Amino acid sequence: MQKYLYLIIISFSLSSCYTYQVKKPVDPAADAKQNTTAQMKSSTAETQSPNAPQAPAPINVQEKLAAGKNVRIEADGRSYKVIVDRWESDSLVAHPVHNPKKILKFHKNQINSEKIAEKRFSQPIADILTVTAYAAIGVGIYLLLR
Repeated sequence: MQKYLYLIIISFSLSSCYTYQVKKPVDPAADAKQNTTAQMKSSTAETQSPNAPQAPAPINVQEKLAAGKNVRIEADGRSYKVIVDRWESDSLVAHPVHNPKKILKFHKNQINSEKIAEKRFSQPIADILTVTAYAAIGVGIYLLLR
């Protein structure tokens, strides 16, 4: 029983509250729907034309990958966790997260702009780790007092 408890405690202590998350682009059609919901309820007699599917706005890779950001990108079918250093015309100059001496260069056409994920703090994971830590402390105190 103690082996499993120690294994669980060690596995939670090694996990991180930071995750790589793809930033979802703001959908202008969804914002317009939210703003006009009240107007639609008041004017039900009016007819509306069906919404034509809109093409997604082009994503500027250079704006998403600013200097100093810790991101996960996909280039040429491979995934890289890098810290952005700078842009040299159309090429991204970056280094791997744990190896600042190694320099990587990617052309902006090589980078899949839909799969650029920024490193962010994850509150649900932090909450789970906190509750687990409190439970482990409680079990430890109970075992010491027993």
